Amino acid sequence: MGGNATFRHDNSALLAIGSVEAPVVVTSDEFDRRLAPSLKRLRLSRRLLERVAGVTERRWWPEGTTFEDAAVEAGSQALAEAGIEPGQVDLLINTSVTRRNLEPSVAVKIHHELGLPSSAMNFDLANACLGFVNGITLAANMIDAGQIRYALIVAGEDAQPTQETTFERLNREDSTRDDYLREFATLTLGSGAAAAVIGPHDLHPGSHRIVGGVSRAGTEHHGLCVGGPSGMFTDTKGLLDNGLELVVNAWDEAHANGWNWKSMDRYVTHQVSTSYTNAIIKAVGLVKSKVPITFPKWGNVGPASLPMTLAQESKTLKPGDRVLCMGVGSGLNTTMMELAW
Repeated sequence: MGGNATFRHDNSALLAIGSVEAPVVVTSDEFDRRLAPSLKRLRLSRRLLERVAGVTERRWWPEGTTFEDAAVEAGSQALAEAGIEPGQVDLLINTSVTRRNLEPSVAVKIHHELGLPSSAMNFDLANACLGFVNGITLAANMIDAGQIRYALIVAGEDAQPTQETTFERLNREDSTRDDYLREFATLTLGSGAAAAVIGPHDLHPGSHRIVGGVSRAGTEHHGLCVGGPSGMFTDTKGLLDNGLELVVNAWDEAHANGWNWKSMDRYVTHQVSTSYTNAIIKAVGLVKSKVPITFPKWGNVGPASLPMTLAQESKTLKPGDRVLCMGVGSGLNTTMMELAW
């Protein structure tokens, strides 16, 4: 199968990681109330979001707060934690799925609001839920190559507009059970933001080295989950089955190339649902207690999901721990990246 890449890094490290939770809690019970007309007409059970996906609540931004504002807040937090001044940043990569315009990039506003220098390159990197991990890989490559010293990776997501249009569409008199199933995944989304500072390991004792990893592409499945501002439409079973196959292939590819990820101290996965998480744990034999879960309270926060979970776990990780970040993005693509804490 094509689309493989195994990569190792020499001197790049995670200096800091930060996250911002959207403050407005919206429960799945509230979603059931919003969808009550269609649930009754289509004879669908309440509490499907909790029973099937395991999502009890997700978060929205308050009126007046944008996803760019949240990305700026996360970026400021990560820079402060790393002890890096905005003027030292050489590269800003925005990996948000959320965007309001086709141009300019989301990165330009974040670059301006953070007060980054004119010399700092900035652009968007979009790859569905895998974008943040891809951004780290790109930054690490540029640090190893000596092209830059410090990079800031950000993601800010706003699920509310897409979910509001989904409520309207599913509550129409002509909506069907198939429509509900195709848009079910949209209802699991949540809002949040994350940021990471990447820099040279040798200049920062105690930083968390980015060891490397493996990527694999299954782009023949690019039609299984297609989303935009007006909605997200998903073949849930197809996405799960083919995503699992891709993960297993990548896992086997990694171990065939000398990686040993069977006894990591933590496995930080992209957060989707109970069924996805349990299926991945079973497919590659992970220790369940080493897989932190955040989707019940946050939902699927797109590319911010994995780094938000990592930021939460960073409080309990200790020097010497080995961490494997595991992400899958619509398209399909997967990446596994090892961090030496």
